[in-house]
Amino acid sequence: MIGALLIGLVGGVIAGLLGLGGGVIFVPGLVLLLHLGQQQAEATSLLAIVPVALVGAISHARHGNVRARDGAMVGAVALAGAALGVVLANALSGALLRDAFALLMIFVAFELARSALRRPIP
Repeated sequence: MIGALLIGLVGGVIAGLLGLGGGVIFVPGLVLLLHLGQQQAEATSLLAIVPVALVGAISHARHGNVRARDGAMVGAVALAGAALGVVLANALSGALLRDAFALLMIFVAFELARSALRRPIP
């Protein structure tokens, strides 16, 4: 129970602060702290992200930060992608999904670091 509360709190703060949707925290937290399988963790994370995304989007909209048209377009196309992703996730092994998730996180971290290092220091 404490693990789930911790995952939710950290994931929510990260989602609101960085716009990550919490999945970067939710999936590893659910696997490592709650010992869910990779498919279960991904599916549970998707469900948990719904209220987090709504609260975050509404809060950001109050500050004028939401581009509703772009968000709606991305979201509409992502619906089809999510359906395809679920089919693929259920066809693959948990170990392969875990490794793919880890590689994605490494790639994203590398790209963010590379982008930050290319910017001139003010």
